[in-house]
Amino acid sequence: MTAGSSNRSTEMEALVLHAIGDARVDRVPVPSPSANEVLVRIGFCGVCGSDIPRVFEKGTYSFPTVCGHEFAGTIESVGDEVSEFKVGERVAVFPLLWCGKCPACEEGKYVQCLDYDYLGSRSDGAFAEFVTAPTRNLVRVPSKVSLEEAAMTEPAAVALHAIRRGGGTTVGETVVIFGAGPIGLMAAQWARSLGASQVILFDLQKEKIQQARGLGFDLAFNSKDQDPLQRVLELTDDVGADLAIEGAGVPQTMVQALSITKRGGRVVLLGNPSRDVTVPASILSQVMRREVTIYGTWNSDYSACGNRDDWRDVLEAISTGHLDLKPLITHRVNLTEAFEMLKSMRDQKEFYSKVLIHP
Repeated sequence: MTAGSSNRSTEMEALVLHAIGDARVDRVPVPSPSANEVLVRIGFCGVCGSDIPRVFEKGTYSFPTVCGHEFAGTIESVGDEVSEFKVGERVAVFPLLWCGKCPACEEGKYVQCLDYDYLGSRSDGAFAEFVTAPTRNLVRVPSKVSLEEAAMTEPAAVALHAIRRGGGTTVGETVVIFGAGPIGLMAAQWARSLGASQVILFDLQKEKIQQARGLGFDLAFNSKDQDPLQRVLELTDDVGADLAIEGAGVPQTMVQALSITKRGGRVVLLGNPSRDVTVPASILSQVMRREVTIYGTWNSDYSACGNRDDWRDVLEAISTGHLDLKPLITHRVNLTEAFEMLKSMRDQKEFYSKVLIHP
């Protein structure tokens, strides 16, 4: 028997995806942690933009599955061989379960693992009351950080990783971000805190522009009203952006990101592509002539040894007030309301930024 489990029910509620578009709140067995795992009672789980197509279009790798990979909670019980974590500790969980055997894992580059598992898509995740996770995937939540904020560690780490993939940013640089959703706004905060002199955002949704300006990003523009290339050139004395981050995942903004970057500039492809992208030969020629560097990015860097990484830097930045995530939260729903919220997000019935599910 694992420590801390004697008085717990053997069943829990979970939002179970039975097929594409078919998610139901079911009573399911509470998972039991293995020797080197803990059982986490979910405090909050964020809805990622990727969860919407996963639930309604693409499905998961097998059914039934419990989605949800952006989460934090409290340790409910620990496996027999766990000594470094205790019941009652608050943790955020890195959801990628790496194999530990491939060349990438041997170098500590877990997001490049050749045979990984993943909580919330390949294995059951955190749209539930409980989830199990290996101790090597746990990061303690600082005392000044709420579980709401800690549940956004994953997307904030993705945003930080994107900035770092693009070489970071320094005083005097202009960073342009396409897409003012949660990760775009997190990337904007990182760019500002890391020293960028100008952070310019573009989106098509007026509410997102208003939210960006509410966070102090006065150079946030609606692409319907402002031509991004023209606006960036005006704001940079016809030089262009030092770093462009494409976070919308649509062909038009991918082409725009390539178009507005200066000589020797950098472009980071962050948004999941929604469809095929065709780059006009004239723009591709300019990318070549300007010697623009294009970076792909996926996920975030994580240290199994507890060294500085994207995750720990996020939690420290929240704790010290350098990263403000609470204003991004627009909805908090329980499990019984979650599927209707997912449908509302799919249909864009109302404005939403960060949606948190709390069991």
